[in-house]
Amino acid sequence: MAHLLLMEGNPKKVREKAAAISVRAASEVYGQSISAHFPDIDLTVVNAADPDAEIPGGLSLSDFDGMVISGSSLRAFDNDPGVTRQIDLLKAFCETGKPVLGSCWGLQIAAIAAGGEVAPSPKGREIGFARKVTLNEAGRAHPYFKGRHHSFDAPCIHYDEVSRLPAGATLLCGNRHSEVQGAVIPIGKSEVWAVQYHPEFDVEQLSMLFRLYKEDLVSQGFFHTEDEAETFKGLLDKLVENPEAKAAAWQLGIDADILHDEMRRAEIINWVEHCILR
Repeated sequence: MAHLLLMEGNPKKVREKAAAISVRAASEVYGQSISAHFPDIDLTVVNAADPDAEIPGGLSLSDFDGMVISGSSLRAFDNDPGVTRQIDLLKAFCETGKPVLGSCWGLQIAAIAAGGEVAPSPKGREIGFARKVTLNEAGRAHPYFKGRHHSFDAPCIHYDEVSRLPAGATLLCGNRHSEVQGAVIPIGKSEVWAVQYHPEFDVEQLSMLFRLYKEDLVSQGFFHTEDEAETFKGLLDKLVENPEAKAAAWQLGIDADILHDEMRRAEIINWVEHCILR
C-alpha cells in the first residue's frame, strides 16, 4: 500500500485562525482530494512550518513513496524559519529519489530550493479562478496534464509567483496573470511536479477562502464593498448546495473545469497514477 507524506504549509497560528471559522486546513483539503480517488493510499501529515515539527509515528523520509506539498499563506522569499524549515525538508526528501507533487506554495518553494526566484506578482492577487491556463508544447506532451484541454480554468489563490525558474526546470503552462502556472523542477535525486493553482480545491473551499479573506479583498479593491463580496460568495454557496445550479455557474463564468471532480483534480490523479502506482 502506498504511503505519502503530506506537508502542511501553514504555521500553527494560521491553522488555528482558519479552524476558528471552520475553514479546512490546506493539508486536510489535499488529503481529502487524494482519498476521494485513492482511498487505499495512506497519508501522514507533517506541520513543517512549526518549530517542533516532526514526522509522526517515528517514521523517516525513506518510509514514504512520495511527498505532497499543500498551499500556504507564507511568502516563499521570506527568510523566516517557518519558510526555511519547509524548504530544508523538501531538499532532504528529494535526496530519497521519490516523487513530489505541489500546488501553489509547493511550486514556489520547489523553485527556490532548486535556485530559482519567487516574487510578488506584478498583477496582484489571483484568487478564485485562474483563467485560461494554457499548456505549451511540453505541457501537452507531459503525463501530468493527461486529459486536460489545451486551455482551462482552475481554482487558485496567490499573491506571489515564480519569477524565474531554476536551471533544468521545464515550463509546462501559464496564463496572462502568471507566466509560470506549472512546471517540472528537478531537485536532488527527485522531480517535483507542481502548479501555481490548486487542483485540490473544491467550490466549498473557495467559498471558505472568500470568507476568510473578505476584509482583505475589500481593502485591496478586489471587491468594492462587503455586500459585493457576499454576493460573489453567495453564488459559490449555491453551487456547494447544488452543483447543477447552472445560473450561478454562468454568472461566475465556470464550467466542468471547476465543477467536475475528476477534471479539476486531473493533475493529482495523473501524478498518483504515473509516479506512485505504476
